[in-house]
Amino acid sequence: MIQGKLRQLLPEVDVDPRTISALLCGSAAAVLVLKWVRRRRIQEKIEEARRWREQGLAQMEKAAHLFKQQNPGVQSDHILSLSLVELGEKLKEGSLSPESVLYTYMDKALAVTQEVNCVTDFISECEEQLKELRRQKEKGLLYGIPVSIKDHIGYKGHVSTCGLIHYLGSPEEDDSVLVKVLKRQGAIPFVKTNTSQSMINYDCSNVIFGQTVNPHNHKKSPGGSSGGEGALIAGGGSILGFGSDVAGSIRLPSSFCGLCGFKPTGYRLSISGLASPIDGMRSVSFMVGPIARDVDSLALCMRALLCEELFSLDPTVPPLPFNEEVYSSSRPLRIGYYDGDGYFQPSPSMRRAVQETKVLLEQAGHTLVPFAPPRINFVVDELFTKGIFSDGVSTLLEKFEGDIVDPTLKSQINCYRLPILAKKILALLLKPVYPRIAGDLKALCGAGSVKNLWKQDVALAAYCKEFIAKWRKLQLNVILCPALGPAFNEGYPGKLFAATSYTNLYNVLNFPAGVVPVTTVTEADEEQLKRYHGHYHDPWDKRLKQAVEGAVGLPVVVQCVALPWQEELCLRFMKEVETLARGRKRKHV
Repeated sequence: MIQGKLRQLLPEVDVDPRTISALLCGSAAAVLVLKWVRRRRIQEKIEEARRWREQGLAQMEKAAHLFKQQNPGVQSDHILSLSLVELGEKLKEGSLSPESVLYTYMDKALAVTQEVNCVTDFISECEEQLKELRRQKEKGLLYGIPVSIKDHIGYKGHVSTCGLIHYLGSPEEDDSVLVKVLKRQGAIPFVKTNTSQSMINYDCSNVIFGQTVNPHNHKKSPGGSSGGEGALIAGGGSILGFGSDVAGSIRLPSSFCGLCGFKPTGYRLSISGLASPIDGMRSVSFMVGPIARDVDSLALCMRALLCEELFSLDPTVPPLPFNEEVYSSSRPLRIGYYDGDGYFQPSPSMRRAVQETKVLLEQAGHTLVPFAPPRINFVVDELFTKGIFSDGVSTLLEKFEGDIVDPTLKSQINCYRLPILAKKILALLLKPVYPRIAGDLKALCGAGSVKNLWKQDVALAAYCKEFIAKWRKLQLNVILCPALGPAFNEGYPGKLFAATSYTNLYNVLNFPAGVVPVTTVTEADEEQLKRYHGHYHDPWDKRLKQAVEGAVGLPVVVQCVALPWQEELCLRFMKEVETLARGRKRKHV
């Protein structure tokens, strides 16, 4: 067995493994050597990936510097100040060139990543795409717009690491469908951005590229797992980015960084060509979606992506073009709302954000109706946690074999690695004292059998039916509710994975959902936080309080939700919230 391991670990070393094995008199010595060799090979892979990034960033810097030298009159500050809609109009009319925009954003992205460590890969092919763009007869809806993409979104010739050693050395053989459609619409993908290790964490750190920090406060997390996108866009280094979301990974970095983020219904956009460490999981919807500074940018993005090219490249996507009439409607809405889900007590600023937005919406002529999502404990444990880890976490843990666990993820992975019997015994012992933590441990044991998985699917369908029946009984159009925030202090997301209850509910239900910044944390919020105890008075409640401390001035968002396939209505609601919140802010300035 030892010889076999040595052959796997030393394929490039010109020494007979039998010779080495013979030199190792004791099995303990052999184990130590194997561990040393494994660690050395891991480090070599990490160093190679880092060199690749540094070379890319150097190439990016050289290209941006050369353009600035040759074009000293480019008004970079003006370009960076434009909204996506304004920038698109100027590019189409020709008052701005795609070259000036791309190189301006390249230069800004470099400055931002030097500050917060968010860019992992320069897509050098963007310079060639500029030339091709000039040859295109038709100008797409995103003509000349530089876009950033999350690490695991496939781009030909580039590695989708998912923050794991497992994927290093395997560049993509083709572009993902999303990238192909973006190019068809004239967008120019120019960088890839950092993610949490394995993406099952809403922080943004891994052993390959390190920790990304929040541009508003470097002691805070930018959220995740699409945290590199959140940090880059919030820092001004990208105007439109793309993340993915299975528990809130678009909405949480948008929340922590003060951006607009949108998770569509599953399969409204194509996920073909996106890498995943839990590929095969179908119990909870996994979706790709945009992140930007404002809602109109999200709408323009969806308008561009929902095109014939998308429907042709991926026939599993329903051929539903963007419904302009719904997005531009101004009819009053009937809005359900809640400011707490009963599972995690919201932070003071989360609750205030919903309450203040409710008042603004009522003043604008909309009808607000109290709504309580049913059985959230059941959703979190039996439908979400057991759903994404139906296999008892074995698929995810396989990806960590031969890897080093990032410090931000150790708490989670140590828990996942416990034998199923140990989890069951611990859950039983903890239930009388910490029932919420006990429920999570039990759910991590997985479904246990195909029969149980089918029963879980039946339970999911029944819950969805129950939720929609309650929605329709109240005759709702949309729902207003909190999203987790404000930005957590470093290290806390990995210790509070279950706190995603506010966002993962809508992955379980497969409803479109987005977040919009509406306020910032006040001194009064911070004072109220001192009296925060939570619903369960368990270690998780204590951690949540610690996680959000010291956030005065940081952004706070609300979450907007619609029924499946009603992306345009969800975006229209988000736009209404954004307009009202900005109007209130202007009044107070």
